[in-house]
This record gives sequence, structure tokens and C-alpha cells, in this order.
Amino acid sequence: MKIGIAGCRSSATGQAVTDGYFRGMEQALELKEGRYHLGGVAMEELAALAGTPVYVYDSAVMTAQVQRLKNAFKGVDLKVLYACKALTNVNVLRHLRAQGCGLDAVSIEEVELALYAGFTPQEVLFTPNMVAYTEYQRAVELGVHINIDSLSVLEHFGHDFGGRVPVCIRFNPHIMAGGNERISTGHIDSKFGISIHQLRHVQRIMQSTGLKVNGLHMHTGSDILDAEVFLQGAELILELAPSFPDLTFLDLGSGFKVPYKPDDIETDIEELGQRLGERIAAFNSGRARPVEVWFEPGKFLVSASGVLLARVDQVKHTTATVFAGVDSGLNHLIRPMLYGSYHHIVNVSNPSGKPRIYTVAGYICETDTFGWDRKLNEVREGDLLAFQNAGAYGWSMASNYNSRFRPPEVLVEKGKARIIRRRETLDDLLRTQVEE
Repeated sequence: MKIGIAGCRSSATGQAVTDGYFRGMEQALELKEGRYHLGGVAMEELAALAGTPVYVYDSAVMTAQVQRLKNAFKGVDLKVLYACKALTNVNVLRHLRAQGCGLDAVSIEEVELALYAGFTPQEVLFTPNMVAYTEYQRAVELGVHINIDSLSVLEHFGHDFGGRVPVCIRFNPHIMAGGNERISTGHIDSKFGISIHQLRHVQRIMQSTGLKVNGLHMHTGSDILDAEVFLQGAELILELAPSFPDLTFLDLGSGFKVPYKPDDIETDIEELGQRLGERIAAFNSGRARPVEVWFEPGKFLVSASGVLLARVDQVKHTTATVFAGVDSGLNHLIRPMLYGSYHHIVNVSNPSGKPRIYTVAGYICETDTFGWDRKLNEVREGDLLAFQNAGAYGWSMASNYNSRFRPPEVLVEKGKARIIRRRETLDDLLRTQVEE
């Protein structure tokens, strides 16, 4: 029995989940013979391997997600770049490269990590925002693809590198997408991208500096449900395309919505692939040089692969609430407190327990709540709780707040688990501090 999200209906703007599954999206957590497993390994064994709290990832789920995207865009000259800010462990990077993915990096440090993990420069796209110009210069030295989203940087870059180094340009399409302004990046007040209405200024820079533009980029944000958003953005990019004679690829970003909770829905990748594929084919039919289509999924590839496994230290009754307090907190998984994000929580130690209502809270000296009023199988001190869909923006946003150690990471491959990041120690906290 796969643990997914059930009971939701299809809609014109997304695809529902049925029969206990996420439609098309594999899930890491599985109940088998009365015990929960991840990638074929019992949760108790994973906890014993690295202790708790611990992030655990199922490589097979990542592989399935890559393949699903490729299958959806059959017939399209597709390039999948993993948006590595979601999860940067080099073992995960190497696994996704083995599946044929390139890499999208938003900092020069991520570029360095990509090259360290074995990606070639031509497999990496550097897509920064509001960074020092020296990062662009370093990216040129490293030989990776460069994506520019500022007129001032574009002009500076053109004067320095002219026609010697082609670039991609990120345009802001002024599309509000995703339903959450904090994770939407294509609206009019966004700091990301050059406005599509500034095309004439871009053309002047190209003419005066000899700058060659080989790619156009658009990313409107996360949790985009409606295929029409991608199609609308694609149309805007295609309208700009004739102004760029050296164009070889169109980067449509990502932001595919993944299901997180009961009655949730997801982006219908298959519908998008069919409709966008038809539009790109029509566009390419009139070109001497067909364009590739690039996507930069992060959450879509790794979110469902991961769980955060934490131990219940206290069950605390107050006048109004029963708290299940775990040995983790917002220092390990900040999304619920930062974005109000939902992560489905399962008591993997008591699969047949009577359902009760709990508020799951962390051990940080702040308001530190993973979920209010959650129905969980009866929770006892010492039980293991699994936070689902924790593969993306979990460990990568973790911190040492309250001087707590960041958790280890475990990767499960072909039924075997191995530690891919050890637990931190006090020496790690002190290593960069300078004493007289």
C-alpha cells in the first residue's frame, strides 16, 4: 500500500489523485506487512542507521519523476535541468545526472558543487539574481551557460564579453502564478527578470555591444497548477523569439505543483507535454534552426522522494491541545513556519493505532509548529513520525539555530541504505569561529 493522497477529483486545471496514489507521482513511504518502509527498507532500520532526526531519500522516486517528465514530452527536443537549490547533496546530484539531467544553479557556489559532482560546464545553467558581477565573471571562467535577468548586468556583460560569450535572458512575463505571492516570481512587482516591455532596451544593448543571445528564459514561480500558465508564458516568449537570431533554446522554468495533502491536486504534466509539444512543433516548423525546450524542475524531481524522520520526545497535554513534541524543529524543516506549507505526517511506529488529534511541534525556542490538529494514529513517547514530501527545500534550508546540529542524510538505492551526510557535531559549530 503506497501512502499518497486520495479522494480528489480531476479538474480542468490540474490532475487529481485517486485510489490511494498520487497520480503519476511515486511516493517514498510504503506500508508493507504492517511496517512502514522507504525504498524497501524498514523505517526502524533507517532510524537505527543514522539516528534521528534524519532526512531519508528514495532514489527510485527521483528516477521515476525524471522519466515521467521525459515521457510527457515525447517528441520534444527536451532538456531537463535539475534546480539544485531544492537539494544539493552531491550524491543526489550525481544520481540525477545519471538519469540524463543537467543542472540549474542560482549561485556560483552551486555551480562549483555541480562541477565537483561531475557535471560538465555545458550541462550547467547559471541563473542568479541580484548577485555581484564577479559571480558572472567567474561563471565565464568556468564555461557554464549564463542567464541574465538585469539590464545593467546585460549591458556590463555585453561590453566585457560582446559576441564571445552567448547568454540567455530571463524575461519577466508579468504573470501571477502559483497562488502565493511569496513563491511567485513572474508578477509585476517581482525582483526577477527583465520586463517583456523592455525588449527595445535589450535590443539596443545587443546592437551596441555585439552580444549574442542563444536562450530565452521565463519562470513564474512555484506550485503552478494550470497548464495554461505555461502555455501563456510560452506564447510570450515565442513572440519575442524573432528578435533573437541566434536562439537555440527556450527555458520555461518549472514550478510544477506537487500534491502535499489530502484532497490535493497536481499539475497535469501529461496534458502540458501534449499541448506545449504541439505548439513548439508548429513554431519549429517555420525555423531553419529548431529550438530546444528546457525545464528546471526542483521540487517535482525530489520532493516526494524524501521524508524527515523524527522521534517523539514528549506527549504534552494542555488545557486546549495535545502536543506531540519531536526531536526536530524549524531549524530542520522551516517550510511550515516560513510559508505555511503542509507536510503530511505519519506515525510510522503505530500503523494500527486509534486515530487521535495532535499538534506536532518542534524543540526550538520559538513558535515551532509542523502541523496543527493533525489526525495521527495514537502517538506515544518514543514513536517515529515521518514528514512526507521533505525531499525539496528541507535540508537545503536547514540551519544551526539554537546551536542545534543539522541532521544527517540517507539515500536508499536498490533496497540498500547508506549515509550520504553524517550528523554534525560541536566541532562543526566551532570550526569557523576564531578565538584569540
